[in-house]
Amino acid sequence: MSQAGASLPSIRKAIPGERARAYLDILEETECPAFTARRARRAGQSGASHDPIVWAEAIGSNVIDADGNVFVDLISGFGASLLGHRDRAIVSAIQAQSEKLIHALGDVHPSVPKLELLKRLKALAPMPDARVLLSLSGSDAVEAALKTAVLHTKKPGILAFNGAYHGLAHGPLAACGYSRDFRAPFEAQLNPESHFISFPEDSAGAERSLEEARSILRARPIGAILVEPILGRGGIYLPPPGFLSALQSLGAEFGALFIVDEIFTGVGRTGSFLRVEAEGLTPDLLCLGKGLGGGMPVSACIGSHEVMAAWGDPVGEAIHTGTFFGHPLGAAAALAVLDAVEERGLVRRAGEVGERFRAKVEARLQKKVRGAGLFLAIELGEDGKALELMPKLLERGYLVLPAGRSASGINLTPALTIDEALLDAFIETLGELLEGAR
Repeated sequence: MSQAGASLPSIRKAIPGERARAYLDILEETECPAFTARRARRAGQSGASHDPIVWAEAIGSNVIDADGNVFVDLISGFGASLLGHRDRAIVSAIQAQSEKLIHALGDVHPSVPKLELLKRLKALAPMPDARVLLSLSGSDAVEAALKTAVLHTKKPGILAFNGAYHGLAHGPLAACGYSRDFRAPFEAQLNPESHFISFPEDSAGAERSLEEARSILRARPIGAILVEPILGRGGIYLPPPGFLSALQSLGAEFGALFIVDEIFTGVGRTGSFLRVEAEGLTPDLLCLGKGLGGGMPVSACIGSHEVMAAWGDPVGEAIHTGTFFGHPLGAAAALAVLDAVEERGLVRRAGEVGERFRAKVEARLQKKVRGAGLFLAIELGEDGKALELMPKLLERGYLVLPAGRSASGINLTPALTIDEALLDAFIETLGELLEGAR
């Protein structure tokens, strides 16, 4: 990688600086107050300011704020900038498409890039004779999957997991086990047949979770089992071997579709193109998003022809569509991402770089690293520790997020193209901060 996009941090002005503070005044005067309240809450928990930087530019794994400070982005825009920011292949694809067609007529008269993306996703899908519903966000894809499940099974219930996050539109929100606080204000509008079980971390927990699942499946009209193959926002926890397969078999026994949410884990992030490949699974429905668009809003719900045929022609209208679903620019970007992941060997690279990073962290910091590929969490062993470290890391030029509600770990989802020297420098910086806190 060239130096552009692979630079070490360069913090020359205060964070946030003069220009950023002017923008933050605008933010406070115009943005929904929910986000200001969250920053204040985190500041109260950590004893340090959680004022944001204001992004002005980004390239590769670097973000430049409004005051010219250079940061290393170890989150890659919540995992969406899979190839890094402003990757040339994606930019070129968007530019070329913008000169031909910016918007089409969706499901009525589709564009060429939409059709090409549908064909590509069908070929990559793990299920036979796949069919695809395109949309914009991960939440959209999960919503489409839940609708598909109720159409196919005629059963409205959802079995989901404590700690899981699938988006905050009403359908996915009903299955949001990350925090009941997200659901509580809207409870009256949500699916009352949403049921939650524990996400297991060991074989004993797996047995308990399967028993919980069996009890619910036996008693309630469950048509969908919704699961992340690695618990993402909930802390990046891997289920024990065989759990997901056993869960799928249990769902089949009771007539529930097995929906795998690969919005965070898919498109090579974990060292396999899809995490279900590593697990040896063929789900009924698969959800993709985030990295699929390389920074552009595009997502997909993919299922077998048999399952997706449930949409049929129920009332003579397209009962699930959107003005911007299959948007030409997003589709062009997604095709560029899929090409790059294959041509640059990024699936293998994610696995190899992730394993080297894990080994270095465990050797240098004596900290456990959870996850797979470049979908990782460094366990710090103390609730709230990540919130304490985030502002300090920001001051040193590193963008990270807390892992899990307890914020006992640091969440890392860097671009699959990240220069390993940046990861090595981060490890040293984190080590210095941890040693200074003793």
